[in-house]
Amino acid sequence: MIYYAEGFQDNRLMTDFISDLQNGKNIGDGRPGAAQRFICKSTVIAESSSVYCFDDIVLNVLSGKTVVVSEGFPKEAVVVDVRKYPVRTTSEPENDRVMRGARDGFVEAVMLNVTLIRRRIRDPGLTVSYHCVGNRSKTDLAVIYLDGKADPEYVRKIVNKINSIETDSLTLGHQSLTETLIRKKWYNPFPKIRATERPDAASASILEGSIVILCDNSPEALILPTSVFDFLQVTDDYYFPPLTGSYLRVLRHVIFILTVYLIPVWYLLLRHYDIVPEWLLFVIPSKPGNLPILLQIILVEFAIDGLKLASLNTPDMLSGSLSIVGGLLLGDFAVQVGWLSPDVILYMAFVAIANFTQTSFELGYAFKYLRMLTLILTVLFDVWGFVIALLLTIILLALNNTDASGRGYLYPIIPPGKRSFLRLMFRMKKDD
Repeated sequence: MIYYAEGFQDNRLMTDFISDLQNGKNIGDGRPGAAQRFICKSTVIAESSSVYCFDDIVLNVLSGKTVVVSEGFPKEAVVVDVRKYPVRTTSEPENDRVMRGARDGFVEAVMLNVTLIRRRIRDPGLTVSYHCVGNRSKTDLAVIYLDGKADPEYVRKIVNKINSIETDSLTLGHQSLTETLIRKKWYNPFPKIRATERPDAASASILEGSIVILCDNSPEALILPTSVFDFLQVTDDYYFPPLTGSYLRVLRHVIFILTVYLIPVWYLLLRHYDIVPEWLLFVIPSKPGNLPILLQIILVEFAIDGLKLASLNTPDMLSGSLSIVGGLLLGDFAVQVGWLSPDVILYMAFVAIANFTQTSFELGYAFKYLRMLTLILTVLFDVWGFVIALLLTIILLALNNTDASGRGYLYPIIPPGKRSFLRLMFRMKKDD
């Protein structure tokens, strides 16, 4: 008897396998080792193994594999892997494009994603361990690391945590896995784990000693451990010459600081306009608008998020024009009516666009929450409120638990590492 779930098989391999079985000569003779002899003689076209437990048989069938049961090996069953999952092409990820470099990306099939990494790292130390998570979903996971480069204690810790996960299913793929691996604290908005859809970025992280976790049905790879500075690195930094890559990286860090503190600092200047030097008087708006500045900033924050949601739910052919025309019309009408100041629209437009200099959507919203917290504390307590917000930001970053071994979220600042920090900010060789 042959058991399989319809729709998972490679038709050509399945046809060849059944053709080999039709002669009936190697089905088994009931003696010890019959299943292994059957595997050697009749299943050379695909990966095969023998199982003894009925639950394992059911799991393999539901996973898409083919199970052969015979009187010739009554105490065992043979599992033959002739699967072919329906997958999309490995095209470049939409949210992580590069101007130069590879154009392939991860897909929703974990085995194909592992192959994309193996193609780039042909090292015998590349280790891939497979795990099954979810009492009902039985989702396949692949933990990938480079033996001798990754911290073995940290690898053991991550594998133990994966094996101890108790959940019915990983409904949302990598996001569900992230929440089960590292428990979040609601008041800390910073992401705990970095994700990428690019095989070249994942392979580079493995070669640097990181651990990559692939989840079936998800096109993203999780990279552990991580720090906040890792989110500010993009693949283009490494495809450009060192000078250009270093410039773009430094610029990205400067823009990161401006997205958080530009609006609060501007508000402080408005409050203390009497001590603003003459060459900075242009930051004082000539048309402040009828609404308070704080209310104007909050309204624009909500309007930007509303336009983002509208563009996500708009057909592709209209989303670009809707976002641009909608933003221009709303901003122009708001200024003409007197609700908003042109200065508010200018600074908020810069902040909204600057958020796209890094690819993490979750980190962008963390910046937004910090910006709003800093602004509110500045409104309430003036300069001291700005200082308090700055200290709270550092505390949230330092206390963000990524469950890393010997590394914190502020690495390489905490714990300090001069060489690592210079390599983080500038394109340098390991021996520089």
